[in-house]
Amino acid sequence: MQPREIINTTEFNLVIKRLAFQLIENHTNFEDTVLIGLQSKGVCLADRLQQVLQEINPELKINVGYLDITFFRDDFRRTNKPLIANETKINFIIEGKKVVLVDDVLFTGRTIRAGLDAMLAFGRPSLVELLVFVDRRYKRDLPIQPTYVGKVVDSITSEKVTVEWEEVDGKDKVLMYSSEK
Repeated sequence: MQPREIINTTEFNLVIKRLAFQLIENHTNFEDTVLIGLQSKGVCLADRLQQVLQEINPELKINVGYLDITFFRDDFRRTNKPLIANETKINFIIEGKKVVLVDDVLFTGRTIRAGLDAMLAFGRPSLVELLVFVDRRYKRDLPIQPTYVGKVVDSITSEKVTVEWEEVDGKDKVLMYSSEK
């Protein structure tokens, strides 16, 4: 089955801009707020948000970090393939800060749980918020809900939702397709 485009490039950029304005509403000058993107595609969203936030207000100094959760996942021992970890890059203190955890798609909540566990190795934040580009709300395994949502997508378990980024995939878009053959 061919993938169906559910967010095109124009809508994609509008969603990011809306999310950036929501962050500004709640965090004003980002003095005590940091963005942490989950590897791999949450990093793309965190970087793009930082770029848009600085376009809106060039005076903002926004700390952005990258967090790898490979060995914090509850299923990492269940694969026969060798695991390849991504880079964790957090060059700032999160102790007492407001952290906005950033990921591309929220589905079962397990990736976010792993992200929370991994993040705590860097300190104890005063607040953690979750920002996701796509919320697939009907298949949570854990009681995790986002604070900021780009788009809610109702899908069934056999469908897959992917966010593609110009930097990685050549074009900004969100696709949904059936993973059944």
